[in-house]
Amino acid sequence: MTQTLPEIQITHHARATRLRLRVEPTQIRLTVPNFCTKRQIQDFLNQSEQWLIETWQKQQRSLVQADRTLPAELHLFNRHQPLSVIYKIQKNSYILDTQNHQLLISDRQPETYLKAFVIAYAKQHLPEYLQQLSQQIGLPYGQCAIRQPKTRWGSCSARHDIMLNSGLALFPEEAARYVCVHELAHTCHFDHSPNFWAEVAKHDADYKNHRKLLKSAAMPWWWLAA
Repeated sequence: MTQTLPEIQITHHARATRLRLRVEPTQIRLTVPNFCTKRQIQDFLNQSEQWLIETWQKQQRSLVQADRTLPAELHLFNRHQPLSVIYKIQKNSYILDTQNHQLLISDRQPETYLKAFVIAYAKQHLPEYLQQLSQQIGLPYGQCAIRQPKTRWGSCSARHDIMLNSGLALFPEEAARYVCVHELAHTCHFDHSPNFWAEVAKHDADYKNHRKLLKSAAMPWWWLAA
């Protein structure tokens, strides 16, 4: 499941002679000649996908680099209350104080340790979440791996092994749940056919909005820099 691209704004233009993509800091625009078919447009977007992802991510990095403030709070997908983040001199890279809802981060390399904490947190909690959801909706899978790919929120193999992006821990629960539902639905339909989307809708009626949330949100600068 591909990540980080916003909805592409398509404009048909009578004078256009070719398909033209323009990536801006807040949107992606595609100018299309009137004679182009939907299939030709989709084929062009498929061929341009890797370039689009890389160019969009560069734009996002340039936006967030203007403000390199470290967060005072950290919202995690399965916690109702955010963690207060405190940067201080300490031996450990990070210390999670669940009783006081605090995360203590060493000030030596705070952005690196902040990301390391999120990855560790994701590896502990995302597989548990996926397992519980799998049992609730009755869609079993093989194994679960948590990784940090740059271009995918998740994937499901032919053996029904599921990979989830650790960055999902930074999103609201409904977004993380949608990705889990999406990958679990691939255990029944190994494509993106109407039957697949019907399976997704069965377990997440508002999946279109959750999908938009993932596409429109930018990862924090410290996640991209660390």
